[in-house]
Amino acid sequence: MSEVALATAPPTAPSVIRTLLAKLAISYTEVAERPGLNPAQKVQAVLLDDAVGALMVLFPQSQLLDLNRLAELTGRRLTAVSPERLERMLGKHSLSLLPGLPPLTSSPCLYEESLLREPTVLVHSGEAGLLLEISSDAFKSMLTKASAAHFGEPLSSIRPNLDRPNDDREEITQAMQAFTARRIQQRLEATIEIPPLADTAQKIIKLRVDPNATIDDITGVVETDPALAAQVVSWAASPYYASPGKIRSVEDAIVRVLGFDLVINLALGLALGKTLSLPKDHPQQATPYWHQSIYTAAVIEGLTRAMPRAQRPEAGLTYLAGLLHNFGYLLLAHVFPPHFSLICRHLEVNPHLCHSYIEQHLLGISREQIGAWLMRYWDMPDELSTALRFQHDPTYDGQYAEYPNLVCLAVRLLRSRGIGSGPDEDIPDELLERLGLTRDKAEDVVAKVLDAETLLRELASQFSQG
Repeated sequence: MSEVALATAPPTAPSVIRTLLAKLAISYTEVAERPGLNPAQKVQAVLLDDAVGALMVLFPQSQLLDLNRLAELTGRRLTAVSPERLERMLGKHSLSLLPGLPPLTSSPCLYEESLLREPTVLVHSGEAGLLLEISSDAFKSMLTKASAAHFGEPLSSIRPNLDRPNDDREEITQAMQAFTARRIQQRLEATIEIPPLADTAQKIIKLRVDPNATIDDITGVVETDPALAAQVVSWAASPYYASPGKIRSVEDAIVRVLGFDLVINLALGLALGKTLSLPKDHPQQATPYWHQSIYTAAVIEGLTRAMPRAQRPEAGLTYLAGLLHNFGYLLLAHVFPPHFSLICRHLEVNPHLCHSYIEQHLLGISREQIGAWLMRYWDMPDELSTALRFQHDPTYDGQYAEYPNLVCLAVRLLRSRGIGSGPDEDIPDELLERLGLTRDKAEDVVAKVLDAETLLRELASQFSQG
């Protein structure tokens, strides 16, 4: 965080909230939201609905809201209200976030009984970055018309496997057994029905590892795939690359604009991405798959260039790691279709959690585990499977650490600007130090990338249609 941001005074609670709490004679203290606050005290509020109507649900951020458990309790299949409806509701009160204050809405309220165990609670004020600290007794006085129940799953009981790659095969197999409820073959490869790699992708992978590969070789491969050829030419002609003159051929695109390294990694990212189709279901407010991939790859490209020359990893591979960092998302949708919809619904009602907790709770594995496994199965470079596997571990310092470290940094930088899903997460100084980057330099890189956001969206939309 910059010194300017640190010096900025926190906002005050919106007038509608101040008026409401004064009317109810509830005293409170304004607290700036920051890392390190006790999640057991932070009240997570979500508005759900079904055909019966809306229901406000309150629970501590130290827990995951389990929709299955909620269905058992209420006899209702509740899901998050649409972002548009929530925005309209908040707009009436000039609020940017939903405060966990039941008297503010006319909806019935259900709260997790463990919410009142702490002496005080921290409630969103309705203004980003500002919480209200209220005594639990005072908060309970606002819940007289609400119902208490036990429906949250403590995060302490969910252990996402962030750093035990040797357990991946066993855990994926266990997840498959639980999913299929039948005996499965011993070999994981025979269990998960993965579409075979397209011929184009296989040829590109061979070129990637061939030290003698030339522009003519990659041009020949791209030209044999009409869709890929059109993609490469349109990318080179995009204003994002500001190419001089008209692009007349694939060779022209590679030689004059994109270069061998970028084309081979773009082509491979596209070929692999198209092996699995984009799921029709997705969480509300999620950044579209290819938009997130392109943004992440572009930020990683800038971060790699900003690293000290002696420390820089292979730029093409880091770019490819960005393009494919969320590939496990596609794989989960392909392998666990009914469960994937359930994951989407849980992501909507648990915005305070990283997807790893939700996937671990519902499936027993994460998208990172299964995505990294597939990269190994397809004989992709070890750097790539390592990047996917450890991308959410900012402390990872093992072999090829710069690859997952760059993905971790890029994802967190983008998330702090509203691109990607999940909570904002702190960027540790140690992560920046391992990459030889300053915080200002990293912030500068992501700012420059987002300056070209319109052009990046255009590129991403080409990927989506390709």
